[in-house]
Amino acid sequence: MRNEISFTTSADGTSIAWSRHGEGPPLVRAGTWLTHLEYDWSSPVWNHWLLALGQRFSVIRYDARGNGLSDRNPVDYSLAALLADLEAVVDAARLPSFALFGMSQGGAVAVEYARRHPERVTHLILLGAYGRGIVARNPGAAILEEMELELQMIKVGWGRADPIYRRVITSSFIPGASETQMRWFDDLERRSMTPEAAVASSIGRANVDVSASARAVTAPTLVLHADGDRSVPFEEGRRLAGLIPGARLVSLHGKNHILLADEPAWDEFIDEVTAFAGAAPVKPPSASLTSRELEVLRLSRDIGISLWADV
Repeated sequence: MRNEISFTTSADGTSIAWSRHGEGPPLVRAGTWLTHLEYDWSSPVWNHWLLALGQRFSVIRYDARGNGLSDRNPVDYSLAALLADLEAVVDAARLPSFALFGMSQGGAVAVEYARRHPERVTHLILLGAYGRGIVARNPGAAILEEMELELQMIKVGWGRADPIYRRVITSSFIPGASETQMRWFDDLERRSMTPEAAVASSIGRANVDVSASARAVTAPTLVLHADGDRSVPFEEGRRLAGLIPGARLVSLHGKNHILLADEPAWDEFIDEVTAFAGAAPVKPPSASLTSRELEVLRLSRDIGISLWADV
């Protein structure tokens, strides 16, 4: 599947890498933490996402500032800056209208964009998203202490070859992953961001709050959330769905923040998104064959089985 990578410039001069792949109606994925437009294609964590969505949509995705192929050293990780990055990518892709997908912290950016540009967003899809960052939803002493501990782990262990500190973050995102998948994600963290960018972006997303904007969204909205999500509590997804007028909430059974290919929640997610956003379902290879062609295949198979039985 062809992956075209281009670059655009955000409002503050930050260089943003974006790509387009697949066929079908346009689907824009808001930037999230820890992505790499090229490296993700070799991923046992992200590859099935790219293939499945690309079979149904023309997918526009980008590395958020500080991540992957985008500028690694921006200083501003505010919601306004992240929104400007999304706006720049949409303009560069020349999309008059599109479905918008916001996952995790990308959900807040997607909500804000949908509020500001209702004429462009045909469908809003949110997965594992939240309207309030962890500090915005609970600014108590215990949360601030936990946040400081996470930032200290990033400062100390992010750049090390030994992934022991990064594994804490990996385990919260994909607790049901295999050791191979976890090792790949451990490596992605170090490849995709510098320790400084990881700290700055963590602080930015912890303080975001788009609750007021969510109430003003007019686009048809689908909110999906794993009931056992270890990274973003299910209650935050339910709260966000309750704020957006007419939003539909789908509870996915599982504990992974990033859905893996071998869990039932992944198939449910793809089916829901395909139906909601109006993409054509992917047909099995035999669906395009005539009845006569299917009969020939059946006879060929039977003959082959008979020949092997005689050997």
